[in-house]
Amino acid sequence: MDLDRIVSELEEERDRVSQAIALLKGASSSAVARKRAASSAAGAKPRRGGMTPAGRKRLSELMKKRWAERRKKRS
Repeated sequence: MDLDRIVSELEEERDRVSQAIALLKGASSSAVARKRAASSAAGAKPRRGGMTPAGRKRLSELMKKRWAERRKKRS
């Protein structure tokens, strides 16, 4: 067995665990907040879902036409 390799891998794992604990405790929460603030300040508008009134009217008319055709086929 290569003892030096095992020790170095364990030290790397220890560093990753320490970093994860620090993140969970909020040690670097200010850095995360700065990243979020920078991305929102970049002009990225939050996307709002929904349709325009014109699109809603067009869809309504198409659906009415579709259901009218289905009713004709039944009769």
